[in-house]
Amino acid sequence: MIFRQLFHRQSSTYSYLLASGPGREAVLIDPVKEHLPQYLQLLQELEVKLVYAIDTHTHADHITALGDLRDATACVTLMGEFTRAQCVSRSLHDGELLAVDGLTLQALYTPGHTDESFSFVLRPERPQAVFTGDVLLIRGTGRTDFQGGDPHKSWHSITEKLFRLPDETLVYPGHDYKGWSVSSIAEEKRWNPRVAGRSEAEYVAIMRALNLPDPAMMDIAIPANLACGQA
Repeated sequence: MIFRQLFHRQSSTYSYLLASGPGREAVLIDPVKEHLPQYLQLLQELEVKLVYAIDTHTHADHITALGDLRDATACVTLMGEFTRAQCVSRSLHDGELLAVDGLTLQALYTPGHTDESFSFVLRPERPQAVFTGDVLLIRGTGRTDFQGGDPHKSWHSITEKLFRLPDETLVYPGHDYKGWSVSSIAEEKRWNPRVAGRSEAEYVAIMRALNLPDPAMMDIAIPANLACGQA
């Protein structure tokens, strides 16, 4: 399997390229507009064809490359079924399977960071990894104070959906701010300070007390991303 984790330093965003099988088909998760040339170069050098580009949710801190990738590669753009982005090629339902030439991803509705956030499980028949977007981070969780975010929904997405995956499942988040690149379900159950040993009420109190500033690009990024980065 081809797997590449790509990092956008300005927004601390991770994007993920996956490919497998004789057809050399690929999927790209959470692509950033500024990195479009890098993605196109990588696709060419690895000799793979991008068939799907996915956003886990409508981002507030960077502009997506979904629309530009569709124009450049004729790929299908995807988001979860509750997205307000009318520009995507089609939406994915909770539990839906997405086949990519030797790989399978399962869409999981994991609201909390936003009300339309999805995660994606790699090879759900025997989970190897989960791409959590911003709902579950490494030793942290995504903020819940805008875009329909809800700390109660975040708690349930993490503890009742993601934490029910096998302990050895690798966790690949949409962001990291401390130098981490990968974790596991077992690690986050044990060591995530916002969740481990906490009750739902304690988690909600933590999230409501964060008092974070709005993302610097929020007023630009959200309208742009509702147009697949082409507003």
